[in-house]
Amino acid sequence: MGAPGDATRTVLVCGEVRTGLLPTFEPLDVRAAEQLLRLRADELVVVSKRPNLYVLSPETLTGVDCLLPTSNGAKVRAVGTVTARAALTEGRLLQANAYFRAPASGPDERRPWGHYLVRPGVVEPLGKLPQEAVARGALAGSGRGDLDLGLIAEGLLAKLLRHRLLNQRTPMKSQRTRLRWVALPAADGEGASIDRFTLAEDELRTVRLRVPESVEPAAVAGLCEDLALHDWLLTTVVRLLDGGRLGSSDETGTALVLRPAVDHLLHLWMPGARVDRALGLLWEVLEQEPGFSRQWQTLAQRIRDQLALQAAIPLLRKAWAAR
Repeated sequence: MGAPGDATRTVLVCGEVRTGLLPTFEPLDVRAAEQLLRLRADELVVVSKRPNLYVLSPETLTGVDCLLPTSNGAKVRAVGTVTARAALTEGRLLQANAYFRAPASGPDERRPWGHYLVRPGVVEPLGKLPQEAVARGALAGSGRGDLDLGLIAEGLLAKLLRHRLLNQRTPMKSQRTRLRWVALPAADGEGASIDRFTLAEDELRTVRLRVPESVEPAAVAGLCEDLALHDWLLTTVVRLLDGGRLGSSDETGTALVLRPAVDHLLHLWMPGARVDRALGLLWEVLEQEPGFSRQWQTLAQRIRDQLALQAAIPLLRKAWAAR
């Protein structure tokens, strides 16, 4: 990715992931998933069946020539291409991720498009890049006229959700989540780290990372997709439990609310299963604080206990009636 003194080396990677339930009553099998995510005829869809079914689309590129979002109001024009890709887990959870990498500086004037097309996924500033201001601006969200990665990710999702394979019926209610992420270079000799992970309003999450220069942007994107997927699972199950009227006398209603979590969600929890080894330790940090898996295991056990209780209530009533 370039030597430390090289102005063309990557000093910032920014992205946004959209995560949601695929609008189909039954999960897609591997053939249907491949058909859904075949975004380009010249590249194959990647399929992995272990430890669960995971399908990754080819990358697509979107040309951009606009301002980068900044936290201090600086006007930083940039030109290049944004990478976008989609992933489907167990034929059920669909994600779209749009991201780019940026060098420390670019040409003072705009170059012909051929210059940018041979640098896929790179967005070059005109002049020097104020990387800290852009990193903060990317997490805060773009202003009018600024580069909007969420819009590109949402556009890819919208295209996929119109596919004829989908019957537009879902087995449960849920909402999409958004994860904005940035990655800056780690200090020499240091490994990857999480500077900050936040839960904001309106289903928005943000994460700021430090990664070694040897780690490719696609690997960072994969980590953020994995984080977004598991955060969506937690968020959705918490909502199910909040709305499930646990402990009420309506046993049928409780079972109808909680059963979809068992059928469609609980088996999806596999944090770090496909994360690059150089970034795998970051999941250990998240397991300590805020404690993703501890919370998940508690929620899953509550669901199982409630369903077991609901199944036992009719038997208990029969036993009491027979006395």
